Amino acid sequence: MMKRSVAALTVALALAPLLVAGVPGRRAVAAASSPVAGPVLLRGVDLDTVTIPELQDRMGRGSLTSSALTLAYLRRIEAVDPRIGAVLRTSPTALRQAAASDVRHRLGKALGPLDGIPVLLKDNVDTRDMPTTAGSLALAGRPPEKDAELVRRLRAAGAVVLGKTNLSEWANFRAARPTSGWSAVGGQTRNPYVLDRNPCGSSSGSAAALAASLAQVAIGTETDGSIVCPAGMNGVVGHKPSLGLVSSSGVVPISAEQDTAGPMARNVVDTALTLAVLGGHGDAGPDGAFGTTAATRPGALRGKRIGLWRLPSLGAGVDALMTRTAARLRAAGARVVEVTPPYQDRLAALEFPALLSEFHRDIDAYLATRHGPRDLAGLIAFNRTHPAERSCFAGQELFEQALAAPPTTDPGYLAMRAELKDLSRRSIDETMAAHDLDALAAPANPPAWTTDCARGDNDVIPSSTPAAVAGYPSLSVPAGFVGELPVGLLLMAGNRQDAALLSLGAAVERRLDARRAPRYLPTVPSGSAG
Repeated sequence: MMKRSVAALTVALALAPLLVAGVPGRRAVAAASSPVAGPVLLRGVDLDTVTIPELQDRMGRGSLTSSALTLAYLRRIEAVDPRIGAVLRTSPTALRQAAASDVRHRLGKALGPLDGIPVLLKDNVDTRDMPTTAGSLALAGRPPEKDAELVRRLRAAGAVVLGKTNLSEWANFRAARPTSGWSAVGGQTRNPYVLDRNPCGSSSGSAAALAASLAQVAIGTETDGSIVCPAGMNGVVGHKPSLGLVSSSGVVPISAEQDTAGPMARNVVDTALTLAVLGGHGDAGPDGAFGTTAATRPGALRGKRIGLWRLPSLGAGVDALMTRTAARLRAAGARVVEVTPPYQDRLAALEFPALLSEFHRDIDAYLATRHGPRDLAGLIAFNRTHPAERSCFAGQELFEQALAAPPTTDPGYLAMRAELKDLSRRSIDETMAAHDLDALAAPANPPAWTTDCARGDNDVIPSSTPAAVAGYPSLSVPAGFVGELPVGLLLMAGNRQDAALLSLGAAVERRLDARRAPRYLPTVPSGSAG
């Protein structure tokens, strides 16, 4: 592992070609009914499409400061966020952090590519200077005593911690029929593309904020789908790292066997640079920042073998988009073969009971470090006596089932988790070996459903499960639209293959060039989204 300052410089130099080639993206078409739609300009820079290397180049030349960039994002949050409800709070020290970065840049002592870059954190990541609530009123009092390890690394890299984003309360592990993007602390986050549609959970605020250009990058967390589904549904990039690559210390847990924080951004380059900092190193392979310089090479997809798991259950519109996506990748020289990873029914049957036992163990350990309920039983009692916790959906069935679940020392639980680990890894490894694949691909999400507290989510999305349970990396990149609603392409690879996956993702992103900024439409006609 390299020292951070040297590693960060390595990343910046390795990504220099991207300054010329840029990252695909289209400016929004302004909607007459929406004053927040359209290019987001700061001194001639379109914040919706600019990359971190481009920002660092301007800050290095003195034509842009972190203070101006941070202020622009703070003002945009003030103007735009009331429409979508993505940001819970901004940091009172954000501008001071930016000013310190400006001094470092003027002295030629910038700490690396994230120095001066505004970052939003999902509100289940501990911060010593802001509340960390997991969306629950039970944790809305005194902030944690110290930063999460990933926050410490962001600060050490000079990033501006801009604020905290809303999330699905307790990362969607409370009720049997939750509504993604809702929390008692933050209310409902809305999808910026169509405001009555859902942003997916549980990193809903992080994804929606990025889609609306409220920060340069954001941090999400995932147990199964909670980075990659919101990324896909909000038209941004989200990377679920290999388990253990990013420290989970100071992150409100569901399961130590599956939980990971990960970076989200509007492009793969920024995602990779942020992962390099979160993981504590920057030289992640011969191609620089997790291989994303592959995006600049002609013919980067030529000869790549991708297994497409079509998942027609996500709807005819998504299936048609996958057909078009496969055709575009083949036209770029990739070999795309259709596959169906095995063991999926068994994984679906075993995952939830295992998570119940793990949640009880891990949430009790976390709550013991915080002011408020000291264990899961106390948390259940808190919800029963606070009506605001039941203002969207009343249930806490998952809490109650976790309280009654076998302990993680139980032989039945241990056998279940061992089988999950074995089958999930085999589902990917065997499929990739059988077809000599560089990656698996699948739709990351269906078109966003209408948000409805009474009904709850409509989110049976199996594509995230194999990598999530196996602890393998996955990456969602924009694939296109079904009507007005974004759909992501989920890429998966083997254990610790994050560098290769990000390299491939950068090439796929460049070929598809599918992202466009949201128009903040109030609604779309029923059935028009496929």
